[in-house]
Amino acid sequence: MPWLLVGPVLGESLSLPRQQLPMLMLTLLLGTPVLSLLGAVVAALTVGLKRSGILVALLALPLYVPVLVFGAGSVSAAAQGLDASGALLLMGAGLVASLALAPLAAAAAIRIAQG
Repeated sequence: MPWLLVGPVLGESLSLPRQQLPMLMLTLLLGTPVLSLLGAVVAALTVGLKRSGILVALLALPLYVPVLVFGAGSVSAAAQGLDASGALLLMGAGLVASLALAPLAAAAAIRIAQG
């Protein structure tokens, strides 16, 4: 959640117009928990492996890309005056799905790694 606090400062330093800061904050609010939950699942999958650094990157990257694309796309659409509700709804659906499924998947992966 520190990104929510740092987001406006980084937006100002990168010359993001102030009208787009609410959209940036909303996408950070929706996307940050999704990325954290996906990271927890990937970490649980590789918990028992030695030297799993590159495997974590290979597993996490395809899961992170849609969240980042929809987040950046919604801010870009808002900057152009277009409707960004579709990307925000998909990010919200991803948040709900990851809140429901990520703890179950992480627990199952840890159980498998222990056994």
